[in-house]
Amino acid sequence: MAIFLRRTFSSRNVFLLRSSLHSRSLSHLVFSPTLCNSATHSVPTLSSYDFLRESRRGFAKGRKSKDNDGGNTVEVVPDIGPTVKATAVSQMEAAIVSLSQQLSKLRTGRASSGMLDHIIVETSGVKMSLSRVAVVSVIDSKTLSVTPYDPNALKELENAIVSSPLGLNPKADGQRLIAVIPPLTKEHIQAVCKVVAKSCEDVKQSIRRARQKALDTIKKAGSSFPKDDGKRLEKEVDELTKKFIKSAEDMCKAKEKEISEG
Repeated sequence: MAIFLRRTFSSRNVFLLRSSLHSRSLSHLVFSPTLCNSATHSVPTLSSYDFLRESRRGFAKGRKSKDNDGGNTVEVVPDIGPTVKATAVSQMEAAIVSLSQQLSKLRTGRASSGMLDHIIVETSGVKMSLSRVAVVSVIDSKTLSVTPYDPNALKELENAIVSSPLGLNPKADGQRLIAVIPPLTKEHIQAVCKVVAKSCEDVKQSIRRARQKALDTIKKAGSSFPKDDGKRLEKEVDELTKKFIKSAEDMCKAKEKEISEG
């Protein structure tokens, strides 16, 4: 009998017995009616969506900051990419529009309805651009028709065109003016081509300045903007720069060809 008792209460069996008693105690505690009664105790649970959302918070872009309760929250840094690109595109497009306006003012051997827009006409004591005083239309590749909105302004309109550096000598034809585009001299062609080249270089510099502003904005974001995203954004800005510079060069080449061919 004594041997049986010693074996029964050996250290190994005592450990197993204690473990069994502890498990029963926990089971009784967890599944007791008091704790499981939903009317008096609510057990917080997370749905699968909430669990995934909470688990992913640790991987969100940004830096940690403390909330009012002293706990850590994740501050999500806004994506500056769309704003940076939109601003750069707006500035580069403005440079291209400015170039187009400058090129349209240059006299070539061909008639163009926009070649007189920059001329200022003074009528009734008021100075206005020619486009607000008259309608310009192309009769053929060498002839323009200029019709004032007010027939009484015909003489002022004629004087303004003659005084311009375009070298035109319009003639009255009823209530309109007819302006014949004279052929360009070799010297004039060379001079105008130099102006085109200068305008092209100026607009390319404007495009590059827009690029630099975009890169400076990315750089100022510093560590708050992910490095990989910054590199990707810089590459996209560079691609935009190349695109707009090529557009400017193509416009200038086309204008030089138009001038040279007369």
